Amino acid sequence: MYINDIKLSLVVAEASESYKSGATVNQWVEVLVDCPGSTGLFTYRLPAQLEIKPGDILSVPFGAQQLGAIAIRLLAQPNIDLPPEKIREVEDIVSVGFFPSAYWELLNRVAAYYYTPLIQVIRVALPPGLLGRSQRRIRLVGGREAGGRAQGAGGSSYLLGSADPLAFLTPTARQVWELLQGQPAGDYSFVYLQQKVKSAYRGIRELLRFGLVESYLEPPRLTRPKLQKAVTLTGTIDHELTTRQREILEVLRRRGGELWQNELLQICNASSSILKTLAQKGYIVVEEREVLRTEQGPTLVGDGAKSLTAAQASALATIQTLDGFAEVLLHGVTGSGKTEVYLQAIAPLLNQGKSALVLVPEIGLTPQLTDRFRARFGNKVSVYHSALSDGERYDTWRQMLTGEPQVVIGTRSAVFAPLPNLGLIILDEEHDSSFKQDSPIPTYHARTVAQWRAELENCPLVLGSATPSLETWVSVVTSPPSPLSASREGGQEGNFKSGGRSYYLSLPERINSRPLPPVEIVDMRQELQQGNRSIFSRSLQTALQELQERKQQGILFIHRRGHSTFVSCRSCGYVLECPHCDVSLAYHHTEEKAPELLRCHYCNYARSHPKFCPDCSSPYLKFFGSGTQRVTQELARQFPELRLIRFDSDTTRNKGSHRTLLTQFANGEADLLVGTQMLTKGLDLPQVTLVGVVAADGLLNLSDYRASERAFQTLTQVAGRAGRGEDPGRVIVQTYTTEHQVIAAVRSHDYQSFSQAELEQRQALNYPPYGRLILLRLSSLDPIQVQNTAQVIATTLSTEEEFEILGPAPASILRVANRYRWQILIKFAPDALPQLPDWEEVRSLCPSSVSLTIDVDPINIM
Repeated sequence: MYINDIKLSLVVAEASESYKSGATVNQWVEVLVDCPGSTGLFTYRLPAQLEIKPGDILSVPFGAQQLGAIAIRLLAQPNIDLPPEKIREVEDIVSVGFFPSAYWELLNRVAAYYYTPLIQVIRVALPPGLLGRSQRRIRLVGGREAGGRAQGAGGSSYLLGSADPLAFLTPTARQVWELLQGQPAGDYSFVYLQQKVKSAYRGIRELLRFGLVESYLEPPRLTRPKLQKAVTLTGTIDHELTTRQREILEVLRRRGGELWQNELLQICNASSSILKTLAQKGYIVVEEREVLRTEQGPTLVGDGAKSLTAAQASALATIQTLDGFAEVLLHGVTGSGKTEVYLQAIAPLLNQGKSALVLVPEIGLTPQLTDRFRARFGNKVSVYHSALSDGERYDTWRQMLTGEPQVVIGTRSAVFAPLPNLGLIILDEEHDSSFKQDSPIPTYHARTVAQWRAELENCPLVLGSATPSLETWVSVVTSPPSPLSASREGGQEGNFKSGGRSYYLSLPERINSRPLPPVEIVDMRQELQQGNRSIFSRSLQTALQELQERKQQGILFIHRRGHSTFVSCRSCGYVLECPHCDVSLAYHHTEEKAPELLRCHYCNYARSHPKFCPDCSSPYLKFFGSGTQRVTQELARQFPELRLIRFDSDTTRNKGSHRTLLTQFANGEADLLVGTQMLTKGLDLPQVTLVGVVAADGLLNLSDYRASERAFQTLTQVAGRAGRGEDPGRVIVQTYTTEHQVIAAVRSHDYQSFSQAELEQRQALNYPPYGRLILLRLSSLDPIQVQNTAQVIATTLSTEEEFEILGPAPASILRVANRYRWQILIKFAPDALPQLPDWEEVRSLCPSSVSLTIDVDPINIM
């Protein structure tokens, strides 16, 4: 829809196809330009010296800029509306094409289904900087010394025969020449030369014509391989050398005859000049080599395949017999050994030369999972997620393109990892909402994209979870009509799930028949009536005391980070709020005697805690609610001997901090791990015997139709961290609503009864998985304009009878970061997809000050 209804997947060639200039009359290429606000295709002329193929990343002139672009298709004739003399020429190729047609089809589906310009999808799929701005540079032919002699390959004959070759140059060309001569490498950017010399382009053109300089394209800075100097020993050590030179060569010989230059200089405490001398004498060679920037994990002891339970063996046998696309739900209770099934399913694929893609919901999960995979598969395992540096992401991404059999573990964006010969895709903890992107666009769900990718690559997709999402449960187990997906050719919607097979595989028991931990529900109302005003129930206090005495370990789960949920005046009731968002400020304790800090969890605004109420000047300000900081302080007060580690987004911001904290805990350096949602996501800590949920009510009472499902999944997952080792586990859940259906289901570990009751409610209300939703999010700095725009759009949409419009309504938190937010929810049945509106027309109703996000199949409607 953003590219004049051209279905790109039909016209983009395989990356392996070569562009044969002698066998084609193609003289033009259509490209997508990486420029904000530009969504269409642009035509450029093909230079005679370049062999451009669809999928190549190019550098093209765009206005006064030089921008990155992707070649989409070759043309024999340009559009008749374009005068040929107005068509500009492609500058150069930045990176040779690498996307096969199935990958292009995937990107097109994402663009069509999530109503996103294709270039936006490509930006998500590629590593940062690959579409960055290239830079044209000019350098002396043969370097500064050769340039000084005014000689070079291709130089003009009368210039070379002249007594003063530069006498023939115009003043402009001479100025450019002298600037290049003054630079040690004889190399400057075209932009710099233009700034220094008036009409520099004329002088450069003259120097190029005489063959005195050459022009080349420098790729974007982020996409350059990292090069490092290496020193190699080539000659024998003889007595003509100085003692110092012999010492350096001896160090090099003892280290195998090869070292990185910086390492050798550090060991020998020497300067690079001595190496230059040795290189000139022929004893060593110093050359630049590429260093791959990839995430380095600890050295691990090799690990072999474990013996399987009957249920694991049955599940593995089914997965290994699958040939082609199939969707598999591996429903295993916590601790049932799903990861071992993944490992043994992948092993034969690597031997067959195929690769596997493993997606996890959170970066915090990757260290532990990565270590298990590396122990089994060694250096065939790569990690790909947004916490890597740009250089690490770029190099890891390039490694995937080699075609070597490998395993890539990553978060949701890794679903676009360009792995050729893909043999298996796994979504671990497939129910997790972190697989859905809310912003920026495209608002894709990794599970949906993984389904399309598995179908296009013709390989199985394994969805693993102890608490499957209701969408997956209905899709695989109860087999409703397959979900519809948009192919948007001519405005019609097609079905992407043709010919697929679904399998339900159950792992109903833990490894070694270990029991699921008993769940004790504590009514905090009764605790209060019986005089216990602590945030810990008497049962949890006893359990923590026993934990300390028995030298065991435990986990405490808290719904929120920070110290307190809000700060209120006890005299007048005033609540301190964020000046930029309609939310209360949470108190964050930094360290003893440090200033008390109030922080907004939405825009990160921070201020010091006031001594007096801003409204009535009362000094009686009280902290309410409990975050991870408050709980750890209370634990330190009541159980001073208990060693604690806090595990939330405040303590895991630095690179590698997830691994560091979990390693410390696994090594027994703490008795208790206190944290938020991160603790629920697949952590395997066999030594944990106690799990405590401080306040389950924060999960239950949310104004979202998914609140019960999320609460059940979170509580069941965190309960599953207990009793995974030899010692039996115990779970204590504190709540003020013991009668809630979610609490009853968690107590008995009963997914079936919970899902049945929840699905009945969803079906009655026509909510997913029995209905489909599209959420329109509008935001603006102007509260009146965004409200009016929301009303105009809702009125325009309400003329359709095929779907239901809910709203417009203000978001549950109206203002975030000074932007006012309104929402419109479109609800319709999945089996009779209506003629949806022309989204370009809807966007045109938004003034420039109002931003509109179209969230297809939203997870978060708060």
